[in-house]
Amino acid sequence: MRALLATSIGVTCAAALTLPLAVPGSAAPTPAPATAARAPAAPAEPQGSTQSLRLRPLADAEPRASGDPTGPTSSQSSPTEGQGLLQRDSHRFSLVGVVWDDADAELHGTVQVRTRATGTGRWSGWQDLETHNTDHAADSGSDERESGAVRGSTAPLWVGDSDGVDVRVRAEDASARSRSGTDAAPLPAGLRVELVDPGDDPQEQPESVTPDGVTPATATSATVTPVSTSPQPGTLPASATLGLAAAESSAVNADLAPLGATRIPALSKAESEEQAVVAASAKPYVGPRPGIVTRKGWGADESLRERTFAYTSTVKAAFVHHSATGNNYTCAQAPSVLRGIYRYHVKSSGWRDFGYNFAIDKCGTIYEGRAGGVTKAVLGAHTLGFNTNTMGIAVLGSFGSTNPPAAAVDAIAKLTAWKLGLFGRNPKGKVTLVSGGSGKYAKGVSVKLNVISGHRDGFATECPGIRLYNKLGAARTTSAKLQGR
Repeated sequence: MRALLATSIGVTCAAALTLPLAVPGSAAPTPAPATAARAPAAPAEPQGSTQSLRLRPLADAEPRASGDPTGPTSSQSSPTEGQGLLQRDSHRFSLVGVVWDDADAELHGTVQVRTRATGTGRWSGWQDLETHNTDHAADSGSDERESGAVRGSTAPLWVGDSDGVDVRVRAEDASARSRSGTDAAPLPAGLRVELVDPGDDPQEQPESVTPDGVTPATATSATVTPVSTSPQPGTLPASATLGLAAAESSAVNADLAPLGATRIPALSKAESEEQAVVAASAKPYVGPRPGIVTRKGWGADESLRERTFAYTSTVKAAFVHHSATGNNYTCAQAPSVLRGIYRYHVKSSGWRDFGYNFAIDKCGTIYEGRAGGVTKAVLGAHTLGFNTNTMGIAVLGSFGSTNPPAAAVDAIAKLTAWKLGLFGRNPKGKVTLVSGGSGKYAKGVSVKLNVISGHRDGFATECPGIRLYNKLGAARTTSAKLQGR
């Protein structure tokens, strides 16, 4: 493990963002170190940006101006207590996170941000970032983890269109570490705040669809749209101009939808079984395929990711996550949230691609995640120690104290009934997985888990939030019924 930077301020270690009030041109996005050959940029793809800005000790920050009604003044709190950061201007962004140099270094403490809404001058209250602590990541020893580009990171937070930011990071004090039984730990070295602009929406936005592949207004009278060789509504013709990487990303789903499609249509159970390439014994238990918005549909910039796809031999289980990006987004903004997370995973955290295999928004719309094909066993970076032969599903939001929408839980059931069914898995069953080393389970340990598990089942984490975790039993039951079990 690389050296850590200790910044002691009494019993509290702290760091904070310091930006110039007018961000100069030199504050351009800092590219992540190359991990593999990247695809050439495709002009048709929406382009975003990342501002990567170093933090510094709060003791070096100036006291907050007394006219600031939203934060403490210098007379109320000393900078040494982590309260002395000035408001800072920035280029526009919508998602924020904090990263550090060593992917194996854990951040024991708190990370808080507040942001200024673009055009209003109004500052939000302080919001916590989930410190993440390496649990959503590629497995140790994998090519992705050992690329040299991977960093430690918090979960990102969706804050909406913003042009100003405050950040404060505090390590646990000595008494808190003593109560938890952990050794004294300074803040990790190389702390940076990442301000992500997800870029513009695709010119052709896919309709907001339910997992049945229809618009919410007609969800009660769903009709099945069979796959055909002609473009479907909401798709691009095969002759449409696509960058090379975008064409490759779309081609892996060519048996499901035309090249350049913005969504994969839903199929009935009978049609799903007929199309599925699985053993005859598994076919009676393939659930109906839900409608899925493709990477093209949510506007993934395919030039960001590694060009190659990584696969495992099968899919034995599904791990359900929450994105921890907060619940302050609309369903129309979900593609922007996904593009922000994608850029944060690749450019800020150094991953090869979007970490999860699928994502689900609060309206129950299902999205293709990591590239490689929605029917295939694509290796993700979602559950440290258990990425092999599993898939990761992230529900966009935070569900520690907020109930997940029924539409999102229903979408989990529909997605798992279909995808697990392709590999002959019973959603109500158990499976034995071998840990790749998760912190909760040592490397090489065989672990018996539910076929549909929460992230916390494989790692010592609060993810997917207790309110969502408590809904997984109902999702298993519904998923199994959809398979005909």
